[in-house]
Amino acid sequence: MAVYGIDLGTTYSCIASIDQVGRAEVHRNSEGSDTTPSVIFFETPDNVVVGQYAKDSAVLKPGLVISRIKRDMGQDAPRTLHGKPYSPEEISAFVLRKLAKDAQVATGETVSDVVITVPAYFGAAERDATRKAGGVAGLNVIDIISEPIAAAITYGVLKPEQDCHILVYDLGGGTFDTTVMTLRGGNIEVVCTDGDHDLGGTNWDDTLVQYLADSFQQQHPDVSAPLDSDETEQDLRNIAEDLKKTLSTRIKHTARVMHEGRVTAVELTRAEFESLTQNLLERTLSITRRTVETARAKGVDSFQHLVLVGGLSRMPAVAEALQKEFGLTPQLQDPDLAVAKGAALYAFEETFRRLLSSGQQAEAEAMALEAGLSETQRRQIEGRTIKTVASRAFGIIATRGTQRQRYVAHLVHANDSLPASVTEGFATLDDNQATVAIRVMEQAGSAESDEVDDNTTIGEGELRIPPGKPKGFPIEVTFTLDASGLLHVTARENEKGRQLDLDIQIGGMSEEEVASSRASLSEIRVD
Repeated sequence: MAVYGIDLGTTYSCIASIDQVGRAEVHRNSEGSDTTPSVIFFETPDNVVVGQYAKDSAVLKPGLVISRIKRDMGQDAPRTLHGKPYSPEEISAFVLRKLAKDAQVATGETVSDVVITVPAYFGAAERDATRKAGGVAGLNVIDIISEPIAAAITYGVLKPEQDCHILVYDLGGGTFDTTVMTLRGGNIEVVCTDGDHDLGGTNWDDTLVQYLADSFQQQHPDVSAPLDSDETEQDLRNIAEDLKKTLSTRIKHTARVMHEGRVTAVELTRAEFESLTQNLLERTLSITRRTVETARAKGVDSFQHLVLVGGLSRMPAVAEALQKEFGLTPQLQDPDLAVAKGAALYAFEETFRRLLSSGQQAEAEAMALEAGLSETQRRQIEGRTIKTVASRAFGIIATRGTQRQRYVAHLVHANDSLPASVTEGFATLDDNQATVAIRVMEQAGSAESDEVDDNTTIGEGELRIPPGKPKGFPIEVTFTLDASGLLHVTARENEKGRQLDLDIQIGGMSEEEVASSRASLSEIRVD
């Protein structure tokens, strides 16, 4: 029974599974690379290309190429291609289908059961959208787990003989997270997490693109601005990404910028690059300091490991700044593949435990035998626990005072332990009120606030009230956040043994829409 782990990244994605000696193995794509650019080229209405060719096509046909779609997950932000609107879930599903298709070719096995990773700071709507993207792709999503947890598993820190605290600094292509975890007896417990899902390697790219464009303009003031051309801008983005990577290993590099038949050579040193992007690095350090302070308030005041995750953490400036700030030598190992490998290990362990708990002993034994697990390893997997926390605060809009001032009453708070189930009582405002609007809100900024504008609506519904009830008629709202960070909300009124339940739809797509999209998009070829 093969199960797979998928790192669905902003800029690059990859897929892994467990080999016959119990190790996580990344499956190369049809182009021979471990990672696949998360770029989608809608070549025709019936054919979609994902990966490097799609990325290369962006220079010539930018209007038909989508990238960075991960930043739109959980939002109502459709893109129209060839006259047809596609939701972020549907666009992400094309990336997932490409990964699954290539893995199937590599292994000869059908890819069905998967675990998909998300940034630790992803909220309920983004996690739900990621799960539904898997459904649209025709995959059975076993679980959604946070990238730092997957990375921690890969780094091999989950050893029974090692009890420690670990700080994970995850700087990827489009998101940034910091997470503090406690490791005891092979178990992992997230203490707290923080981050910014609009901060990542693409921001460094944006800075370089602007610098290259300005340098060209200074030498050729008589031609149009390079960024006025979609084709030139896309070319600059490719140059910027290569320049960023090159300056992680070299102290200077020269890039050639071409626009309207003119050419400019732009030399940039690593020191100049670090100066240009110092404000971005400082933003990551500020979030990391905030995470460390939260951990201290929860009793964790020292760390034994500082783990770097994400391709951008290769930049020398990252390790230097973190070592200076926290006095620990950062551990950088396989940052591009660590998350997918950890997801594969988690997928295997979770499936093994579920088989045992459901009485499917023979199937579990077959899995263990195929992976070459020893009896000791089997016992470790059976007993291992992973506990995490809420990434943000969640609540509903309520009113207070005679002026009926609207505010957000949070039921679940950031860094509350998961799973969590919280019930609070509310009441109607008027006599004979027929319905109560339940509007589910999620913390939008870095800090919890009860101001409505500081939160984002992620779901809503309406609860009917029995006729003739006076104001103050009681209702109950329950928030249940599972260990994966997926949210379920129920509103109810109780009278004479009657109970009315209202499930709030979290996220943009219903399960019916997921099934419909899966059927319609299956007719589109993915290469």
